[in-house]
Amino acid sequence: MSHVNHAPSSPAIFRIVDLFAGPGGLDVAAEALGHQVTGIEWDDNACRTREAAGMDTFAGDVRDYRAADFPHAQVLTGGPPCQTFTVAGHGAGRRALDDVLEYIGRLHDAVRSKETPWPEVERTWNEISEELRLRAAEADEVKAQKREDEALRSFARRTARKSLAEHGCSPEEIELALKTTEAPRGLARRDADLKNLFDGLVSLEKSLDAHRARLEKLGDERTGLVLQPLWWVIERSRCPGLEPYRAVVLEQVPAVMRVWEEYEKVLDTLDYRTKTQMMHTEAFGVPQTRRRAVLMARLGKIDIPELRETHHRYRPGGVPATSRDADRADTPLWGVDEESVGRRRPKDSWVSMEAALKKARGIALDLGLPDLNLPDRPAFTVVSNYGTGGDPAARGRRDHDAPSSTVTGKVSRNRLVHKGTNTDLPRFELAEAGVLQTFPVAYPWRGSDRSQQIGNAVPPRLALHVLRHVLEPELREEEADARLEQALAKLENWRPPSEPVKVRRREGLKGHPLNGG
Repeated sequence: MSHVNHAPSSPAIFRIVDLFAGPGGLDVAAEALGHQVTGIEWDDNACRTREAAGMDTFAGDVRDYRAADFPHAQVLTGGPPCQTFTVAGHGAGRRALDDVLEYIGRLHDAVRSKETPWPEVERTWNEISEELRLRAAEADEVKAQKREDEALRSFARRTARKSLAEHGCSPEEIELALKTTEAPRGLARRDADLKNLFDGLVSLEKSLDAHRARLEKLGDERTGLVLQPLWWVIERSRCPGLEPYRAVVLEQVPAVMRVWEEYEKVLDTLDYRTKTQMMHTEAFGVPQTRRRAVLMARLGKIDIPELRETHHRYRPGGVPATSRDADRADTPLWGVDEESVGRRRPKDSWVSMEAALKKARGIALDLGLPDLNLPDRPAFTVVSNYGTGGDPAARGRRDHDAPSSTVTGKVSRNRLVHKGTNTDLPRFELAEAGVLQTFPVAYPWRGSDRSQQIGNAVPPRLALHVLRHVLEPELREEEADARLEQALAKLENWRPPSEPVKVRRREGLKGHPLNGG
């Protein structure tokens, strides 16, 4: 981002509670903007990273806390664990989405009238929570039965394999019999024990199919988790003695957009102005193509406009664009339109992996952190761990001079090869994977499943753009640009504290600043 000669205004400082906070993607962005964040996170590994990064954290299940525990929080943020919501077609995803939308509708009905007593609103939530609890308990029982049947099936298959081999069946015949759960007819007629064995296998397969169907119908606990942010907003808006959040920011995978759209209807009833937007991360300077469904809400009468992209979107095989309208057919020769001069700055090019990693190496040296594993790589190609077009053998490929594909929990499994060859290079280091997510190069990853922590996190740079947009609507464009530039510099040069911040438990609520201490 080029320098902007406008001093940023002194912004208001907000106190934020972040649900499902992960390793701290949103938190480190909020810190760069000067806000104060307290996160709630259940994963022990992510909590260890947050400790080392100095992030104020309450460990545990979000469902064990409530909005009333943090009455002084002014902003609610979060990214509830995503489900495979499938909007088109049938199956578990479609049913899970329908369930969530039905529950949101019930909550909306409960708050449509401001005259509805709080105990009645709370009763609706308690009824939903109890339904979800009973479904989860039943699902646990079905899972236990399924595990027992799977163990019995494994034993029966081993016994059948041994018996068929003793009868002189070839390996091919054995595999076919086990696949079809049908013993060779001649053998089944002659050997009653073998016939009973295969009859038992058929029965077990039917039982397992029934278990799968039941589990699909029951769904999983994430159905309840995706409702938690909405309930926190309702509690703060309608519970006597509490004040509404001044702003709400939620983000998740694209399939959750349908849920956010239903959230909007409830938030509108609660006097919020909202905006949902599908955001392309590379269009905000993240060196990675990734889409996130974002819900932005602000209390009051000020509408939230669409968040303007600062960088061009990536187009495979395309050349990095250098100006806002470089890809339009009606763009003037020099990319300048007299009417737009002085009104809006042009978009920057998307950021490549090579550029991001090179800059990170320079920052590490400037910060005096030469021990970070940031190798000076030759021209490379990333061969994804995932197949494309449904073909596991057709691995996606991205060259060093393009943004990364979506960074997932399997980022450490991606192969790196010399560009134009299949000659292997060392795979990405954790610090490199973090940089591709726009975490500071010095971010202290701790615990196990570190690749998963990185892949599950919201890119801090994207979070920074969204938070600034929602929390500082009064800034003029020049001031907003200067504010972003200042915060981005803080984000890139961020360093962890010299001492870790101990994670709190629920019993540590008393005396906490957001609790009234």
